Amino acid sequence: MTAHSAPPVTAIVGLGSVGEALLRLLHTAGHRIVAVDTDLDVLARVGKRLKAVADGSGRPDVTFTEDFAPLHEAGLVIEAVPEDLAAKAGVLHTIVTACPPGTPVLTTTASLSVARLAISTGRPADIAGLRLFTPPLPGGPVEPVRTALTSPAVAAATDRLVESLGLTAVTVGARPAADATALVLGLLNRAVMLCDEKYATHMAIDTAMRLGCAMPSGPLETLDRIGLDTAHSALLALWRQTGDCAFEPAPLLSRMVAAGQLGHKTGEGFYTYDDTGAALTGPATEEDDTLARPVHRVGVLGSGAMARGIAEVTAVGGHPTVLVARSTDKAAAAVEAIAESLTRGVRRGKVSAVDKASALARVQGTDSMAALAGCDLVIEAVAEERDVKRAMFTALGEVCAPGTVLATTTSSLSVSTCAEASGRPADVVGLHFFNPAPVMKLVELVSTRAARPATIATARAFCRGLGRTTVQCPDRTGFIVNSLLFPYLGAALALLERHDTDIEETDAAVRHGFGYPMGPFILLDTIGLDVSLAIQNRLYEQFQTPEYEPAAALAQFVAGGALGRKNRRGFRTAAAAS
Repeated sequence: MTAHSAPPVTAIVGLGSVGEALLRLLHTAGHRIVAVDTDLDVLARVGKRLKAVADGSGRPDVTFTEDFAPLHEAGLVIEAVPEDLAAKAGVLHTIVTACPPGTPVLTTTASLSVARLAISTGRPADIAGLRLFTPPLPGGPVEPVRTALTSPAVAAATDRLVESLGLTAVTVGARPAADATALVLGLLNRAVMLCDEKYATHMAIDTAMRLGCAMPSGPLETLDRIGLDTAHSALLALWRQTGDCAFEPAPLLSRMVAAGQLGHKTGEGFYTYDDTGAALTGPATEEDDTLARPVHRVGVLGSGAMARGIAEVTAVGGHPTVLVARSTDKAAAAVEAIAESLTRGVRRGKVSAVDKASALARVQGTDSMAALAGCDLVIEAVAEERDVKRAMFTALGEVCAPGTVLATTTSSLSVSTCAEASGRPADVVGLHFFNPAPVMKLVELVSTRAARPATIATARAFCRGLGRTTVQCPDRTGFIVNSLLFPYLGAALALLERHDTDIEETDAAVRHGFGYPMGPFILLDTIGLDVSLAIQNRLYEQFQTPEYEPAAALAQFVAGGALGRKNRRGFRTAAAAS
C-alpha cells in the first residue's frame, strides 16, 4: 500500500462478543471497515462504544449497517455470528452471494466443521476459518483453519489478516480444541454454581482462580467476555450431546440470559461495563481490620515443602519465625532448604543478598513445641491427614498463649475439625497458602462459625503484610480453588477412556487456546498424583456427586507408584521432569 492509497476494506458480519472484539482489532490496525448486524440495537451499542474509545484517533471510520450489499466492496469478509450450523451456513451463503468470486470469507467457528460450512456455500475455495477460543485480545491466540479446498490465495489472505491484527497463530486441531473447550466450559459453569450458592462472591471466585491457578482471567470474567448467551448455548449443546450433567447450565446462568444480562456485549453480566466497554469495579470496599491484633513472632509447624515455603515468606516479611519439626535433623534440613531457596532468589534478582541474610537470621529451627509459646500466630503445615492435624492442634491449644491465632494450611480437610481439637475454636482459621508459597500470592482465608472477628481480622491483616491477597470463604471441603479445579481435572482424566485422546495435544489446546499456564495432565503431575487422588477422595466423601468421583486411572497410576513430577513418573513424565 503506497502512502496515498486507501487502507483495505474489511467487512465483519455479526457484532456479538467475538465480532466486536475483532472490530476493535481491525480498527486499531487501520482497516476501513464495514460492520454488518441485523440487530439495530447491537449496531448502535457497538458504534457508541467504538466512538468512545476511538475519538481523535485519526483512524478510518467504520460503516455500520444492516445491509449486506456493501460487502461487494470488501477485500475480505469475516463471519462472526453465533455458533450454530444453520445460522452460519445461512449467513455465509448470503455473504458469498454479495461478494465477487475470489473474495476471502473467514468463519469464526470454534467447533463446527469449516469444510462442511465451506461446501455449503458453493464456493469452498473462498472459505477458511479463524478458530477463536475466546473473544480475541491483542496478541491473543487464533488458529487459522484451511480446508483441503481452500485456495492458496485465501490461505495467504488469512495469514496476512492474523498478522495485521497482531494475533498469535497457534496450531491446535479440531478434536483437541473441542476437548479443551468442553473442559473449560464445565469449569466456568461450576463457577457460576458456586456463585449462585452464595459460597463466595463473584470477585472472590475470580481472584482465587486467577491467583491460585494463574489463569489469565477469572471464570466469571471469562463468561462475561464470551457472552453468557454464547456460553449457555454451548453448554446446552454439550449437555444434549453427552448427557453429562456437568454441562447442564447453572440456574443462575439461565436466569441472567433470560434477563438479558449477557456480559460485556450488553454492559451487564457478572460485572458491569461503561460506554467504552471497560469493566466498572464500583467503589472499593475496605475490609474492616480495626480488630486486628499485631503479629510479631510467627510459628510454623512442619518441615515439608509447604512449611518451609511459608517460613521463608514470613521471615522475608520481617517476622521472627520459629519452625518446629519432628526432630532436630529435620529442623536443620528445613532451615538449610530455606537458605538454598533464598540463594536461588538472589541469583534471579528477586531477593537482595542483604535481605537474604536478614531473613535467615530471623528463622529458628527446633523440635520443641514449647518454642511456639511466645508466638502471636502459628501456622500448622504438617501432613494432610485428619488425625495428624488434630493431634497437632490439641498440642497447640495446650502450648500457645490465649488469643494466639492458630491457622491450618489444609487444602481439603475441615478447619472446624482442627478448631475443635484445639479446645479454643474461636482462635482458629484456615490459611490455605498455595505452593510454592514464596511465589504464589493467594491465600484462601477460611472462617468457621466459631472463629471470632478479631481472629479473622488478624489473619487477614497478617497476610496483607506479607504481600498476599486473601479471599475469604466459609469452611467447606475444597474451598474455592480445589472445588473448581478438581472436577476440571477429573473431566480431563475421563478423556483417557477414549481411544483417540492425545494428552499432549489436550494440554497444548488448553494452554494455547485459553492461555492457562498448564494443561490438565501436566498440572496433575505438578500437583502430585497421590495428592490429587487424596483431594478427589475427600471431595467425593463430602459431596457424593459425579463430578467429584475419583478417577480410576488416577488411582491405578498411584497404586503403580507413579506420583508425577516428584518421582518423574506420571502422565507427562518428560515434560514434568524438565
